[in-house]
Amino acid sequence: MPDPASTKPYLLRAIYEWCVDNGYTPYLSVVVDAQTRVPQEHVRKGEIVLNIGPVAASRLQMGNETIECTLRFSGVAKDLLVPVAAVSAIYARENGHGMSFEIAKKGAASGADGETAATPGKPKDPPKSGGKPALRRVK
Repeated sequence: MPDPASTKPYLLRAIYEWCVDNGYTPYLSVVVDAQTRVPQEHVRKGEIVLNIGPVAASRLQMGNETIECTLRFSGVAKDLLVPVAAVSAIYARENGHGMSFEIAKKGAASGADGETAATPGKPKDPPKSGGKPALRRVK
């Protein structure tokens, strides 16, 4: 039986719809890598936060593998391509409610759901203890 599709793109679309339905502004936090097409001058510490609300983003397409849209940066429209695997969080700007995701480390094999798979012969790292995941608001 084939592996089921990742739940991540479905959850991203659901949180996006929840934000829009409640009048919130959906933001995406993205870990930038070689496959991510975003304006590099706006990337900070390997990450970029994008306003993907209906007012800010045009031609938004949230697929199972990629998120594509056109956003304005400093008044200039830019076409963006974000792999779903690079999205670390989606949340509402107004209250911070949303969902964060684990990002597979570079060079590690990843499964269909975006979780890091252990390499043969090496034990899997123990889970980190302490606190719950936190989202931070970037202005």
